[in-house]
Amino acid sequence: MTRHVEHVMGTVFSFDVRRSDGRHADAEPCVAEAVAWLHHVDEVFSTYKPDSPVSRLGRGEITLADCPPEVADILRMCESVSDRSHGYFTAYPGGRLDPSAIVKGWAVERASAMLREAGVPDHCVNGGGDVRLSGSAGPGRSWRVGVAHPLRPGDLAAVVSGNDLAVATSGTAERGAHVVDPHTGRPATALASVTVVGPDLALADAYATGAFAMGGAAREWVEELDGYEAFAVTAAGATWRTSGL
Repeated sequence: MTRHVEHVMGTVFSFDVRRSDGRHADAEPCVAEAVAWLHHVDEVFSTYKPDSPVSRLGRGEITLADCPPEVADILRMCESVSDRSHGYFTAYPGGRLDPSAIVKGWAVERASAMLREAGVPDHCVNGGGDVRLSGSAGPGRSWRVGVAHPLRPGDLAAVVSGNDLAVATSGTAERGAHVVDPHTGRPATALASVTVVGPDLALADAYATGAFAMGGAAREWVEELDGYEAFAVTAAGATWRTSGL
């Protein structure tokens, strides 16, 4: 077993690699490569670093053609999710460029893929609560991810169990009412948290943000998404989940 914790992108990323018993590649150099990737993503996409390409692009100092190619890739993904979510997800919250709601999940998804490609299939990568599970937690064992209860600190609202899953949560527990409904310009308040489960963490991350902004309409919307399910805690403390979860 190999474990590593890295502070990057303004949050904590953790790697939990299983079966490091000679049957798979040595995990430590693979994890180091994935960590380097996360720092690269931070340098490119940070909205807190004034010299990052995304910050400069947002201020109009450079064009998209001047940015690393992954910036265009992310903005295309943002546009696609915005269309799919009827505008509830946006790369321009508050009117300024900030694709952070998809970047973290995308970065973790790619870090997980790097580990698999390097011969380390059984691992969990957690980026500030957005989790990519790959392979198994051990022979015959599924991974288990606790979903923090947004209204009862220290309690769990649910536990997600499975293999090869992405789990992303958007809510008020860590950062308060920070998700804005793009249609009203005001913070979304109908839900306390929404967790989206599916095959890809970039999309799960973005879908969770869009669903949180939707509030009461989120359940029906997620039901129509192919391969994705959701669990939510409302502001009043009630819970719901989609039919396939």
